[in-house]
Amino acid sequence: MSKKNEEKLNYPSVLRELKEKGPQRLYLLWGPEDYLREHFLGQLKQTCIPEGEDSFSYRRIDGPELDARELQSAVDAVPFLSERSFVELRGVDLNRLPDADQVLRVLQDIPDYCTVAFVQTASFEPDGRLKQVKKLRGLCREINFTGQTQGELTKWIAKRFAALGKGVDFEAAQRLIFISGDLMNRLIPEIEKVAAAAKGDKITVADVEAVAHHIPEAVIFTMTDQIAQKKMNNAFATLAELLSDKNNEPIANLGMLGLQMRRLYAARLAIEQSLGVSYVMEVCGYKSDYPANKLLQSARGYSLAQLKRAVEICAETDYRIKSSGLDDRELFKEAVMRIAAEECDETA
Repeated sequence: MSKKNEEKLNYPSVLRELKEKGPQRLYLLWGPEDYLREHFLGQLKQTCIPEGEDSFSYRRIDGPELDARELQSAVDAVPFLSERSFVELRGVDLNRLPDADQVLRVLQDIPDYCTVAFVQTASFEPDGRLKQVKKLRGLCREINFTGQTQGELTKWIAKRFAALGKGVDFEAAQRLIFISGDLMNRLIPEIEKVAAAAKGDKITVADVEAVAHHIPEAVIFTMTDQIAQKKMNNAFATLAELLSDKNNEPIANLGMLGLQMRRLYAARLAIEQSLGVSYVMEVCGYKSDYPANKLLQSARGYSLAQLKRAVEICAETDYRIKSSGLDDRELFKEAVMRIAAEECDETA
């Protein structure tokens, strides 16, 4: 039900390691938090080539393929007016390397003066089942740039607002993460918009709600909560807002709706069995109690039977979208209507 439980990256610890131990010869930098990945890359470059990029000490090779001979040439290049050289490999598809054996041979013999860094896109994930990935992991310092813990992210948001001359309520920071997502590069423009629009010196929940972009997951959460509160007109208005955004694919929306209904089912189960908010956080993959408490509050408006049926409706709709050839948006709309109708029927 929850996303894969991944250990959250302790980014300050990673920076301390670089400062205390110095650069290693080979890095694999990947993960969804591209803001921190690029920040670390900058720190790594600064450590390796403090005088900056030049044709002697810095080489960049862009993927998705990687030629072993080109890599060998870059690795063997002797730095000039610098103690180290740095080779940046951007967007190489490590899961599909045609010259994997030759590339690995080069990487096994990187000179002491050279640092090589594979820098992956935010959507890339190395396939740990593959032979070349296993071997690479045995050679490199791998850093998975995950989303940060709620506490670290909240402190970071406060610092960003402070740099813009604004304070921020704790509840407002939590709300911003909830509706705009927990990735820093997504949050930066939202912080700037909110700070520019807010009239007071301290950002409030109302300021965030008025300006910040609501990601589809947050819109769907709002819609299902409105159904729980029997505010059907509001729920259908939210549905219309969701459907009006042509960037939102119906199959993706349905996947998020199905996940939300399963989370609500888990929360309702937690209520009935007195399992508490920590259970909801663990099962639903939440990083803080803020969304978990919101979910528990929403789940009180449903029964287990209603939520079980809602999950079934999402599964049935998924099958119809993939097999019937009918309009995807209409099928998604129908699924929401059926879930709302189940809610109305039981409470009539």
